[in-house]
Amino acid sequence: MADAAVRETPFDMVGGAATVRTIVDRFYDLMDEQPAYAELRALHASDLAPMRTSLAGFLTAWLGGPRDWFADNPGKCVMSVHGRIAVTAATARQWADAMRQAIADSGMASDIGTRMADALDGMAQAMIRTQPVGG
Repeated sequence: MADAAVRETPFDMVGGAATVRTIVDRFYDLMDEQPAYAELRALHASDLAPMRTSLAGFLTAWLGGPRDWFADNPGKCVMSVHGRIAVTAATARQWADAMRQAIADSGMASDIGTRMADALDGMAQAMIRTQPVGG
């Protein structure tokens, strides 16, 4: 009996952990450096190191790589983690734009990069609410 064909995950297609980390670091660097993302940056703590680790872990799992983020955040999803933040249309757009730029700057193939950026844009738009959950 022949082995079933091994399917390549999106995590593999983007270049694995190194590429995910490159994207995350570029994303947070853009937030720190570009005035266009000032409103988004203001929603974050001064120390972005924990967020860099968390986002890299989330994206790794979301793309089909190791699911450590979910083990470290049992019973949570990315939407519930952001529930205490009032995500406006402007900050969702800033997040999606910074992520799209970080993906483009990563050097990954444009077809998978575009699909990844489009999916993350949709996720950002789904988080829009003017009041924190419970607020």
